Amino acid sequence: MATVFLLIIYLAFISLGLPDSILGAAWPVMRPELGAPLSAAGLISMVVSASTIVSSLNSSRLLRRFGTGMVSFLSTLLTAAALLGFSFSQSVVFLVVLAVPLGLGAGAIDAGLNNYVALHYQARHMNWLHCFWGIGATLGPAILSAFLHGGSWRGGYRVIAGLQFLLVLVLLAALPMWRRYERAEQAALGEESAPRDLTVRQLLSLPGARPAMTAFFFYCASEITLGLWGSSFLVEVRGIPAAQAALWVSVYYGGITIGRGIAGFVTMKLSNRQLIRAGQLIALFGAVLLLLPLPETVSCASFLLIGMGYAPIYPAMLHETPVRFGRANSGQLMGMQMALAYTGSTLAPSLVGAAAGLTSISILPFFLAGASLVMLLCCERVNRLLAAGKMGGR
Repeated sequence: MATVFLLIIYLAFISLGLPDSILGAAWPVMRPELGAPLSAAGLISMVVSASTIVSSLNSSRLLRRFGTGMVSFLSTLLTAAALLGFSFSQSVVFLVVLAVPLGLGAGAIDAGLNNYVALHYQARHMNWLHCFWGIGATLGPAILSAFLHGGSWRGGYRVIAGLQFLLVLVLLAALPMWRRYERAEQAALGEESAPRDLTVRQLLSLPGARPAMTAFFFYCASEITLGLWGSSFLVEVRGIPAAQAALWVSVYYGGITIGRGIAGFVTMKLSNRQLIRAGQLIALFGAVLLLLPLPETVSCASFLLIGMGYAPIYPAMLHETPVRFGRANSGQLMGMQMALAYTGSTLAPSLVGAAAGLTSISILPFFLAGASLVMLLCCERVNRLLAAGKMGGR
């Protein structure tokens, strides 16, 4: 049964990645058809992010009330319906409205399934899980591009929505298995390991919670910021042609996806903490290479190096959640971590862009190096608390 659940979760993460990268790919065609300003895509994206943060913070409560299977089913149904609604939209206002269920569905299933894998599967599966998200994020624009050649973005959205509805049917069929498994698991674990209901203040007062949350914020802040502004940095600071710069940003994302696949095997030899430390040091080294006046080849290769460094950090930190804070607290902490991660990915690119507008995009490597250093210090602080026996538990 555990293998069946794992296959379903892998499929769910491909599905979760499918819509994440299609708005930007479709917007050049959507915008003139809808008569929308260029900035409207940013508004839609922010509404999705805000809704995702809200559902992430409430994911533990939903999981206790309905169970992982039902939350996964309902969340996927929400995102499928929202994507189908996008394909019929005739105005930006309708897109903004639909962004709410799209974000709510994504946040709940993301936190719920990450927590489930952290509790029930080995570290390699967490890395491969996020590798499957990368597959979905790659497939989304590829599917859309096939329809954009014909000038229609709506068909691409409908196909992606259709794939989501197929997963809805799979999750619906699996609901009885989920219920039986969760009831048996709770009976075996007893009340001591039952999820708790702590306030945000109580969660943040747990030993190690603040540095752990800070690490999640800065990880997603740096990952998305480099993805957004990396091409501009290579063009404006290193003088690389735009097409080549875009290719290196693609290599950066490829490094993250492939790196997570490799990290799944490396976890058989190294612990999560060793992987997190190694990834942060590699990313820091890559950022330092990027800020130095080195040859063009080295600057471009540092994008791959940073991507490979980032690859194991996020999955390994997620998988460490029950170890750091105990099974009873992992659900709520997972939701809060996801919320902080989405907050970082929403705020940091805009803030770095605004700062670059006042100064220069050459500040990008300094931000990346600083973020990697903050992550490293925060995680080392958590490791010291764990070693001292001040964290962890049932």
